[in-house]
Amino acid sequence: MSRSSDSETMYDLTDVLEFEALESVRPGSNILVSGPAMSGKEDLALSVLADGAERDQGSLVVTTGDRAENVLEDFLDRAPEADESRVSVVDCRGDGSRRGEATASGSYVYHVSSPGDLTGIGIGITECLEYLHNNGADNGRFALTSLSTMLTYTDRKTVFKFCHVLSSRFDSAGYLGLFTIDSSAHDDQTLQVIKQAFDGMIEIREEDGRREARVLGLAGQPTDWQEF
Repeated sequence: MSRSSDSETMYDLTDVLEFEALESVRPGSNILVSGPAMSGKEDLALSVLADGAERDQGSLVVTTGDRAENVLEDFLDRAPEADESRVSVVDCRGDGSRRGEATASGSYVYHVSSPGDLTGIGIGITECLEYLHNNGADNGRFALTSLSTMLTYTDRKTVFKFCHVLSSRFDSAGYLGLFTIDSSAHDDQTLQVIKQAFDGMIEIREEDGRREARVLGLAGQPTDWQEF
């Protein structure tokens, strides 16, 4: 959970989601973005990162389902003014080895053998954070898409511990973390275990053909549902 001081610069996410609870989010906070398949979870998480990239903040994406090249292309379409040396990706669809490299455009990519290699993912995140810091990103935003893929490789307790370790790491780095999960893919007990690793949650649903969201745990009572 977040332990950063109130004196640090807070994160304003209201350009992406207009909730008062997201107007001043503490550095080091980890937020679970939960919703059924095809409800826009990953789109929302990447939009939050792109908003930060346009403000010269660092951006770090862990992708368990798409290749780094595709993620970078999509991300830079969202944030065309981003400094590419402050964008990094941990690609979990690797060739069996752990290795990091800077791209020709200046972004940093770390390859991991599979979404189940949590040690390798942790190493990749550490290398990416160091790269971003060395390129002037003293704070930033992180997204992992998605925990559901990880849960097909390992058990919920291991994933919970992994998220808890990352929470401490992002607290030290002053980063904001977003982790997506497919709420329709897991039983209630699994979801309850995973939720305990997070400071708050953005819950997404589809209602009468509209996408709606609400915020829980970041500022008092849950917010009302609203379209986004």
